[in-house]
Amino acid sequence: MWSVVVFLILGLVGLVGGGDLLVRGASKLAAVLGIPPIIIGLTVVAFGTSTPELAVSLKAAFGGNADIAISNVVGSNIFNVLLILGLSALVSPLVIHSQMIRREVPLMIAFSILLYAMSWNSSIAQWEGAILFALIIAYTVWLIYEARQNRKENAELVKESEQEYGALKKNSILLPLLFVAIGLGLVMFGADQLVKGAVLLAQSLGVSDTVIGLTIVAAGTSLPELVASVMATLKGERDIAVGNVVGSNIYNILAIVGISGAIVPGGLQVNSSILSFDLPFMVGVAVICWPFFKSGKQLSRREGLVFLVAYVAYTSYLIIQA
Repeated sequence: MWSVVVFLILGLVGLVGGGDLLVRGASKLAAVLGIPPIIIGLTVVAFGTSTPELAVSLKAAFGGNADIAISNVVGSNIFNVLLILGLSALVSPLVIHSQMIRREVPLMIAFSILLYAMSWNSSIAQWEGAILFALIIAYTVWLIYEARQNRKENAELVKESEQEYGALKKNSILLPLLFVAIGLGLVMFGADQLVKGAVLLAQSLGVSDTVIGLTIVAAGTSLPELVASVMATLKGERDIAVGNVVGSNIYNILAIVGISGAIVPGGLQVNSSILSFDLPFMVGVAVICWPFFKSGKQLSRREGLVFLVAYVAYTSYLIIQA
């Protein structure tokens, strides 16, 4: 059992530490290369915080643990909304920008439904993974185009991003590259250790890979989003907390399931329990965000508590079923 604990701890440390270095290095690298800070925040940082999920899903899928690969994404998306937003709202009510209500949340709902529809035959075929991956490319290009078109209107966001990632100065490119390399290495190492520990734990407890993927692995790979959202809330940047979660959920579905499904031979198999309960629950969680966010354009402490209670109930159900 001690080996399981060591694997899990090493995995979580590697994922969190590596994810942090990767985001810092990639952000600074983009800044050195002259990419506007707003674009850095919308693309590089969103990809960076989702890297742990990608690494774990790929490692699990190629290692024959497809249940962990798909349940990791489903569990992370549920964790992101119910626990991260719930906890952040308890710290301080979250401001919801109109753009989030008008566009990003409907997109998150649409992509969640699309994933459920693609999984209906108990698998994500390689061509379906390719479609999801094409959608993430289109979405990212759209964000970049919009950011360039609205650069003047986003002057305040540019200022915030420069405070976060540093001004656009032509400094040495070596240090950011080193951060990216070390970050990627740590993330891959952490993914390997976490999957090993999760599989051993499932075997020792007689619990399915699916349940472990939906709980321990999903929570572990979502730690970067959790830290980012809570810290943003504490700093008063409450809109960032919401954007971080919604953006990560979109990337999880399109990039992680898309890449994993497209490159893993035979695609990804979807467990019947995920298809019958967890995927519909994930879709429901995405859908419920819209009325909650639209009411008063904020997520109140009371609503945050509802989210947290819902996550506790969901996790308890999984444990009882296991």
